Amino acid sequence: MDFLSWFVPVSLAFFGLLFGSFANVVIWRVPRGESIVSPGSRCPACGHPVRWYDNVPIASWLVLGGRCRDCGAPISGRYPLVELLSGVLWASAALRFGPSWRTVACVVLFYLLLILAFIDIDTRRLPNVLVGVLAGLGLVGAAFSQLTEAGMVPLVGAARAGVFAMPLVASLAGAVLGMGLSGGIAGAYGALRGRSGLGAGDVKLLGAMGLFIGGYVLVALFAGSLVGAIAGIVGARRSGGELSTHSIPFGPFLAMGGVIAVMVGPWLWHGYLGLLGAA
Repeated sequence: MDFLSWFVPVSLAFFGLLFGSFANVVIWRVPRGESIVSPGSRCPACGHPVRWYDNVPIASWLVLGGRCRDCGAPISGRYPLVELLSGVLWASAALRFGPSWRTVACVVLFYLLLILAFIDIDTRRLPNVLVGVLAGLGLVGAAFSQLTEAGMVPLVGAARAGVFAMPLVASLAGAVLGMGLSGGIAGAYGALRGRSGLGAGDVKLLGAMGLFIGGYVLVALFAGSLVGAIAGIVGARRSGGELSTHSIPFGPFLAMGGVIAVMVGPWLWHGYLGLLGAA
C-alpha cells in the first residue's frame, strides 16, 4: 500500500471523530432552534460547561464512565456512537474514492445524512434548513464539476456520453427522480390508505440526495425501503401492535440507503441486471 492509500482514510477517520462531537451539538440544538456556535458544549442536566479534556471523542465518555464529571448525571451512549459513526463514514468515503474531489462530496453527504438521521429519530422531523444545506452543497458540487470537470458529483452513475454525462444535468435529473418518484408514492399511498406514509421531509431529502448520487437515488430509495420494512415488521411484533399502524421515522433508513447506494450501488445494480440477463 502506498502512503496516500492509508494516510487519507486514517486522517479522515480522525477528523470524522472530531466532527462527530460537533454533529452531536447540531443534533441537539437545531430542532430546538438554538445556536450551534454558542454557547459551548454544556451538560444537559446541570448546565456546566464541558471541559476541553472531557470533550475528546469516545475516549472522554469512556474515562468518565458515561457520566457528567460535575453532577454525575448519565451521558447517553449515543454520543460516542455518533462520533464513531462519523469517523467510520468519513473513512469509508476515502476508501471508496481515494484522494479526490469525490471524497470531499461524499464526506459532506455522509455527514449530513448522519445528522439528519438522528434528528429524525428524536423528533420525527427532517429540518428544512439542514435538508436545504445538503441540497445547496450538492448543487454547488454539480456546478463545480460542470465548470471544472473535477468529477465531484454525481458520486456514482455518471453516464459516459450524451446529455447525462454532464454533471449538472445528471445531478438535477437525480433530484427530480428522487422527489418525483417518492412524491408520487406518497400521494398514491395517501389516496389509498387515507393517511401519510411518506412525509414531505423524506421527499425533500431524496431530492437532495439525488443531487449527489444521480439516478442511483432509486437504489437508495429501494434499499432504505427494504431495511425500513424489516425494521417496521420487527418493531410491530415486539410492541404487539398492527404493522399497518406502526410508525417509524423513515429518514434514518433513507440515509442508510444513500450510504449503500454510494458504497455498493453500482455493484448491486449490475448484479440485478445480471440476474435479468441484461448485463
